[in-house]
Amino acid sequence: MTPSRLVPLAAALAAALAATPAGAQSLLELYESARAYDAAWQSARAQYDANLSRAEQARASILPQAQLSATAGRSSIEVKPPGAERYFGTQATTASASQPLYRPANWATYQQGKLQAELAQAQLTAATQDLILRVSQAYFDVLAAQDTLAFVRAQKTAVGEQLASAKRNFEVGTSTITDTREAQARFDLVTAQEIQAENDLRVRRLALDTLTGRSNAQPVPLATPLSVPAPEPASVEAWVEQAEASSPNILQARTNVDIATWETEKAKAGHKPTLDLTASYTTQRNINGTAASPADNRTNVGQAGITFTLPLFGGFATQNRIRETLSLEEKARADLEAARRNAAQATRTAYFGLVSGQGQVRALEAAEASSQSALEANRLGYQVGVRINIDVLNAQSQLFQTKRDLAQARYNVLIGQLRLRQANGTLVPEDLQRLNALLLK
Repeated sequence: MTPSRLVPLAAALAAALAATPAGAQSLLELYESARAYDAAWQSARAQYDANLSRAEQARASILPQAQLSATAGRSSIEVKPPGAERYFGTQATTASASQPLYRPANWATYQQGKLQAELAQAQLTAATQDLILRVSQAYFDVLAAQDTLAFVRAQKTAVGEQLASAKRNFEVGTSTITDTREAQARFDLVTAQEIQAENDLRVRRLALDTLTGRSNAQPVPLATPLSVPAPEPASVEAWVEQAEASSPNILQARTNVDIATWETEKAKAGHKPTLDLTASYTTQRNINGTAASPADNRTNVGQAGITFTLPLFGGFATQNRIRETLSLEEKARADLEAARRNAAQATRTAYFGLVSGQGQVRALEAAEASSQSALEANRLGYQVGVRINIDVLNAQSQLFQTKRDLAQARYNVLIGQLRLRQANGTLVPEDLQRLNALLLK
């Protein structure tokens, strides 16, 4: 294989990697599809709506209560002697209302309801961030699998040309059968790798389709050369500090502490009195009189008052309930501390992983250039007789392996940016817009 044949091979590889399939979808487009299709996110959204409605139910405990009731009956009376029997009926309608004036337990329930709404929002935020990361991971997994297949096929082409060259040289007597067999073995190995790469791409596409609800989704490839900025701020502690105010897990744990605190107040209310304002109005009509009088009559009764209730003894249920809620309150505080520690650890791990990944990309870019130079030198040495065929094959393998590693490292850096923002709770759908800017136009 002459050096002049390197140009069309490199051009073919670049075209395979840079081509944008017709009808390809951007990362943001596939995310919107997943929002409308993904069952896990739809479940989280439905749970969010249910939690908001549940939170609103708590408001009822401090609002007035009103009801209307009606009764109707018929009675008979028999008098002996002389054995006469008389029938009369009763119709009554009552409208009643009450307004809690002092009910500490109801007030605590109302406060918990407001906190439940905040908890629901934090849970939905966590579900949204999880969806963003799952879509992005599936998106870049497909691109990485496509790159791997393109690299393997390019390597197969190069090895095939090297095999043909070895066969020609053997036929004219300028090389041994060993060169041919080495090239054939390497060609068979790359063929097996191609089969594996094709299947991996098929599986990755299936995962993306399942997530987005599309059939044969086609991600838009990344534009090259790719320049990924360093994380900003460039301090891991600054990212950790953001987690305290933004992490959905910390927000949920903090809200659970507040809910547990109000639950303790609710338990303590078992020792406190209650005060309610009550009012009622009853209209009763007696048809054919009553047992005492045969004449029809009608009565209207209106009542208004204040009801005071003071619990005296409940079999120690209130005291034990307070002990229970205090323990649960302590558990909620411990869970909050655990959430803070986990968020800090996850943020530091994601930050250092991202910085390391960017350094790896730079190192692999240098390794790619070096591997390309090494391959060209080995090919030239093979032509002049100072290198053998296996040297060229090994150089080819090293080059394409470096290309695969570099492509995967770039995708890992992009995913690492999202993981860092998810770890400290600042990941939002707008972050996908920044990644969209790195795709082919």
